Amino acid sequence: MDIVYASLKRRHAPAAADASEAAEAVDALWAHADPADGLQHASAQPAPDRMDFLLYLLSRDPADEPDAVGRAHSLISRCQRTSPLLRRHYLPPEPPAPMDRAAG
Repeated sequence: MDIVYASLKRRHAPAAADASEAAEAVDALWAHADPADGLQHASAQPAPDRMDFLLYLLSRDPADEPDAVGRAHSLISRCQRTSPLLRRHYLPPEPPAPMDRAAG
C-alpha cells in the first residue's frame, strides 16, 4: 500500500474552513477514480489556505509508470477539473517534482 499526501491550494482564503468541503472532496475522488488509480481509501482535511488529502493506493511494481505520486496527481487533477466545488475554490495541483529513480 502506498500512501500519498497532497494538497490543493485555495484560490481565496475563506473566513472559516468548511468541513463539508472535505466530504465533498472525498466524494469527488471516489466518483472520478479509475481502477488504474488503485484508490483504496481517501481522507481530506480543510485548512484556511488549502485542502489536504491522504490517498491510500495499491502498490505496484516500482518500474511501472506512473508511480503512486503520479497516479495521485492525475486523480486529484481530474477531480479539480470536474468537481464544481473544487474547480471554483481551489487552484489546479502543481505537477509533482521529478524523482531521481537512481537514488532509491
